[in-house]
Amino acid sequence: MLVEEELGRFTSTQESMLSIGVFDGVHLGHQQLLAKLLKQAEKRGMTPGVVTFRHNPENLLTNQSKLLSLTDIEEKQKLLKQAGVSMVVPLSFTPELSQLSAKRFVALLQKYLKMRGIVVGEDFALGKNREGNTENLKKLGKEMGFDVTVVPPLVINGEVVSSTTIRKALANADMEKVRKMLGRPYELTGKVVTGYGRGTGLGFPTANIEVGGDRALPPDGVYTGWAHLNGNAYQAMTNIGKNPTFGENRRTIEAFLIDYKGDLYDANLKLEIVARLREEKKFESVEELKKQVAADIKEGKKLLEANTKR
Repeated sequence: MLVEEELGRFTSTQESMLSIGVFDGVHLGHQQLLAKLLKQAEKRGMTPGVVTFRHNPENLLTNQSKLLSLTDIEEKQKLLKQAGVSMVVPLSFTPELSQLSAKRFVALLQKYLKMRGIVVGEDFALGKNREGNTENLKKLGKEMGFDVTVVPPLVINGEVVSSTTIRKALANADMEKVRKMLGRPYELTGKVVTGYGRGTGLGFPTANIEVGGDRALPPDGVYTGWAHLNGNAYQAMTNIGKNPTFGENRRTIEAFLIDYKGDLYDANLKLEIVARLREEKKFESVEELKKQVAADIKEGKKLLEANTKR
């Protein structure tokens, strides 16, 4: 069984305190839960761990449109480690795993990870048909010898912080709300690939970033933010869209690093999207486009400076 193979790679020599979930975005609500996990684990001398999933289980369990991700599995693992989690266990969510009972899944966690406690949110449930809700988990805990700690949700400005709320804010290009709920600007990381080369001809050479097709993106438009390369941060303008001025149909992510000079091809670039400047639009001439780009850069720099002074 694949889940046993994957759990077996992380066999723990020390008893563990675990949290389980998708943790998409590792937002401030997740971080509140992780803080409780770390505190509980330290108090009891256990290894703090997170069991997460490579892809969102909802995409397998429902017939609705595919949920896009705020973080890919590599970014998620990095953020969980930065939060202080010692052991991050990514699992493949398969039809076979979805049919495991809560009791069977918990037994596997005890067998391979020496799980002696679970820290989860109020709406948490695991196992076939979500049978392992918090109430039933507490009953299982008494039977199987583990503790269950339930952490209330984090509320900001009257709204529960959740991956769903953040996705909606992102779809509305409300980058400020996204930042407040994530605890950081929204990030896109990818390899720089060959583009059409038009930016160089315009005087604003851009780097085309390749990200996964299941990644959540803000609406098409021009954004200001930061680009991180080799430990350095550069003010950057990012265009997400199809470049209608040139009649293209392929959606691209292009970043202009304002004070960078050099070849970026094949580099791994991280973009922080701070604010949206405008919608993408079709210009009547290349000269009109160049003037607008220059104005965008001026406005973007001003926004970044104001953002830094907060």
